[in-house]
Amino acid sequence: MAHGLPAIGGCSMVNLNKAQRAALARVWARDSQGMTYRQFRATVEPGPGCAMVQWCGMWLGIEPDGYTHS
Repeated sequence: MAHGLPAIGGCSMVNLNKAQRAALARVWARDSQGMTYRQFRATVEPGPGCAMVQWCGMWLGIEPDGYTHS
């Protein structure tokens, strides 16, 4: 268990709601950076009230309503 989250298939993933998952998929579709969606999804980290992910050299925050910002 990492970050207080249960392990899923040998790795831990941050829980995302439906809006956050949709937003993450849109980000990944813009530039997959050579990763599958599941690989990209596994890089998401917990942030201050949002999910954080590194993408194209920057950190993106994905708010609970799906709003995505750098």
